[in-house]
Amino acid sequence: MLTSLAAGIALGLSLIVAIGAQNTYLLQQGLLRRYVAPIVAVCIASDVVLIACGVAGLGAVVADRPMLPALAKWGGVAVLTGYGLRAAWSATRAGTLEPAAVRGAAGPAAAVGTALALTWLNPHVYLDTVLLLGTAATRYGAYRWWFGAGAALSSLLWFTALGFGAGRLAGVLRRPGAWRLINGVIAVTILLLAVRLATMPLGR
Repeated sequence: MLTSLAAGIALGLSLIVAIGAQNTYLLQQGLLRRYVAPIVAVCIASDVVLIACGVAGLGAVVADRPMLPALAKWGGVAVLTGYGLRAAWSATRAGTLEPAAVRGAAGPAAAVGTALALTWLNPHVYLDTVLLLGTAATRYGAYRWWFGAGAALSSLLWFTALGFGAGRLAGVLRRPGAWRLINGVIAVTILLLAVRLATMPLGR
């Protein structure tokens, strides 16, 4: 039991810590201290649902329906491209603690909606969480749900630390140009992810 739990935590962290659209958005909002709690809750809840689906065997069902990965792929490309271009536009504006892309505009509903879109319209989430974690869970037989619980725990720990820990860095980002640099890095990261997703074979 404990072995399965620890294995789930280890694999979950190895997949979730990598830089991606979801982590980048949460980091940005954490630095701004804007709606961190609901965004963290969305990220954790989404991961728990996806992990549960993977452990329950949904990955095999999705693999048998080629239209679903195709729809998810191009939907994800559209979402990532839009968010990346918004960050790039924000990087051209005057650097302040609140970048132009979010200053005085997005409320909690929009912030949560963006988090949901960057999570559920990103095919990499399904590849990692549903297919890879789900396949790995089968190795633990009757203890596969303990494995899934470990993976879910890794999401809880990571998203909580990233979202609320980022706010501690906000004070050092008040210098002019700091947010222009951050948004420039975010834009490059997200647009590269969009290109990678667009050129990724669906059979992978």
